[in-house]
Amino acid sequence: MEFDHNSVVAFVKSWGLFYLVAMALGILIYALWPGNRKRFDRAKKSILDKDDRPGD
Repeated sequence: MEFDHNSVVAFVKSWGLFYLVAMALGILIYALWPGNRKRFDRAKKSILDKDDRPGD
């Protein structure tokens, strides 16, 4: 089986778009999953801790 440049480009354009959309949906579902709320709330609050400052 031989692949030329045009067939590889067509494959990458069609399946690459599907891959990127699937990855974006997966990340969005992970970020909005109700079980991850505590983890993200802790991360949000830990950034604002006054004990964690550079140079202290």
